[in-house]
Amino acid sequence: MAGRDEETPNQRLARNVNELLGELRVAQAGVQILFGFLLSVVFTAQFRSASGFEKAVHLVAVLLAVLSTALLSAPAAWHRILFRAGRRDDILRAGNRAVLAGLGCLAAAITATVSLIAKVVYGSLAMAIVAVLVGATFATLWFVSPHFLSNQAERDTRPSPEPPSDSTQAE
Repeated sequence: MAGRDEETPNQRLARNVNELLGELRVAQAGVQILFGFLLSVVFTAQFRSASGFEKAVHLVAVLLAVLSTALLSAPAAWHRILFRAGRRDDILRAGNRAVLAGLGCLAAAITATVSLIAKVVYGSLAMAIVAVLVGATFATLWFVSPHFLSNQAERDTRPSPEPPSDSTQAE
């Protein structure tokens, strides 16, 4: 894109921070929905009769959702506090790490929640199977696939090797 090639470093940082904050809006909605669901569960009659293990898994899911909320909202708070000081580079660098950690916590919270549902409905074996499948899905889509996409982009931008010359035809 010609427009991006003409950006100053400060314009690029501003755009990158805005893109990061936009991405956070998407992730934050998922966290809020999950968190609300997890909070409401404890006020049901069925929850009171849950086993100690089920209550512990629920609490772990709640704590992971809390940690995800904190990590995913931190870059917005940092931006609000630091942007006038010209610290966009610091916000972007630390914000990227916080978002990746927050997404990891969100994936773990969702995995724990869905696994708990499988346990309550179908039992321990279903919980284990669902945990592996859901965890593997998040790990693959969110963390493994980007490496393959990055490697593919590198291959696509490399110049094609010259085909070997056939010396027998040249003679």
